[in-house]
Amino acid sequence: MTVYALRPQPDAPVPETAMVMAAGLGKRMRPLTATRPKPLVEVAGKTLLDHTFDHLREAGVKRAVVNVHYLADQIEAHLKARAKGIDVLISDERAQLLETGGGVVKAREMIGDKPFFCVNSDNLWIDGPVDALRQLAAAWDDEKMDALLLLVPLARANCHGGQGDFRLDPFGRIIERRKPGRLAPFVYIGIQILSPRVIRDWPEGPFSTNLFWDRAMAQGRLWGVVHQGMWFDVGTPVAIGEAETVLAEM
Repeated sequence: MTVYALRPQPDAPVPETAMVMAAGLGKRMRPLTATRPKPLVEVAGKTLLDHTFDHLREAGVKRAVVNVHYLADQIEAHLKARAKGIDVLISDERAQLLETGGGVVKAREMIGDKPFFCVNSDNLWIDGPVDALRQLAAAWDDEKMDALLLLVPLARANCHGGQGDFRLDPFGRIIERRKPGRLAPFVYIGIQILSPRVIRDWPEGPFSTNLFWDRAMAQGRLWGVVHQGMWFDVGTPVAIGEAETVLAEM
C-alpha cells in the first residue's frame, strides 16, 4: 500500500512568521485585474488576500512579510485596514518584480532565522479535519528538511488544468518533478514551510522558487504533505465562478 504521510509531531510549534507572496501581475485574471491586484479579487464574498490572512490568523501566525509590486498602494491600504491581529511588514518590489524566489531573498532580513511559512496570496483552500498550516508545522523536521510543500492529488485539484507537479516516495520525500508528456500525481498548492538555510546564499535579482526546490530535492531535503481538505486553482475569472459554485453547494 502506498503511504504518503510523514509522522506528525503533535507538540510542534507553528512558525510565527509567514512570507505572503502578493507581487504578481495577475495576467491570467484579466480583466478583473485591470484596476486591482489579483490578491484583492473576491471569491465567495471575500478577497483572496483576506482568505489567506484568515488562515494565518487561525493557525497562530504572528507576523506576515508581504511583497508588493503591481498596484502596491491598494494592497498596503487593504492590509492596513483589514489585517488585524498580525504584524505586517512590506517588502517593496515596486522598482523591480523579483519573482517568487527573488522576492523571498529580498525579504530574508525581515523573515528572520527560523523556519517560516511561504504562502501565495492568490490561493483558496478549505481545511480538512486538521488545519492545513498546523498540519505542515506538525510534519516539519528541521534536521532532514529544507522545504516542506503542501500538495493535493491531481484528481482533487479543483479548477486546475495542469498535469501535476511532483512524485513522492512512500515516506513523503519529493523525488521527481513531472516529466514532459506525462502526468504527475501531486500538485503544489502554494503553501510551504521553508528553512532560512535555503535563502542565505542566493544573489539578488529575479528567479523562481523552483531553484530552492531543485537544490533541496538533489540533497534529499524536499518533502511533501498531502492536504486533507479542498483546494481551488482560482487563476482565471472562469475558475472563480466554478469555485463559487462548488462552495455554494457545501
